[in-house]
Amino acid sequence: MLPGAGLNTPGAAGAAESDPWAPRRPTKTESGMSETTPAPQPAPAAPPPLVVNIQYVKDLSFEVPGAPNIYSTLRAQPQVAINLDVQARRIVENGNNYEVTLMIRAEASDPGAQGNGQTPAPVVFIAELTYAGVFTLTGLPENAIEPVLLVECPRILFPFARNILADVTRDGGFPPVLLQPIDFVQLWQSRRAQQAQAAGTGGTTTV
Repeated sequence: MLPGAGLNTPGAAGAAESDPWAPRRPTKTESGMSETTPAPQPAPAAPPPLVVNIQYVKDLSFEVPGAPNIYSTLRAQPQVAINLDVQARRIVENGNNYEVTLMIRAEASDPGAQGNGQTPAPVVFIAELTYAGVFTLTGLPENAIEPVLLVECPRILFPFARNILADVTRDGGFPPVLLQPIDFVQLWQSRRAQQAQAAGTGGTTTV
């Protein structure tokens, strides 16, 4: 073996340090630059324009004036007349919470007891239901509030009121009253026409 062949000379060490393929340990500066920046938090979602807070039976009554005799004398299915109305009011002045009320009256008569038609048919039963809900409206233009309250909100309440009316008439011993779908747009437009007519004749109405 040649003398000095197994020794690391200064020149050899310098060559090893300058080798571009040699593994490198990250410096503090490089480590700091490699840290990930936290992603920005997403903006909170805007509240929905219509929120249903609660639904409830505000009033419910069922009357059978001719009981118990009506159950033995009734020979045909009663004829039922339906009267429906919608009311809406702001709960707190300048607030965005509203109570929308769906009022339904079902009055049934005995078609077989009308006789010659000069006397009214006897009343079989009277069912009156006031079903309401509290709604929050957010970000709606002023001209959209009324149709939402008198069209969209009653559409939400109607299926529940329909089921209650069917249950109470069935539990009263009669065929259940099944309400047909209601065109609340037409109902609202009819109300506006009545208000316009009342305003033209000097009358006053409230919505």
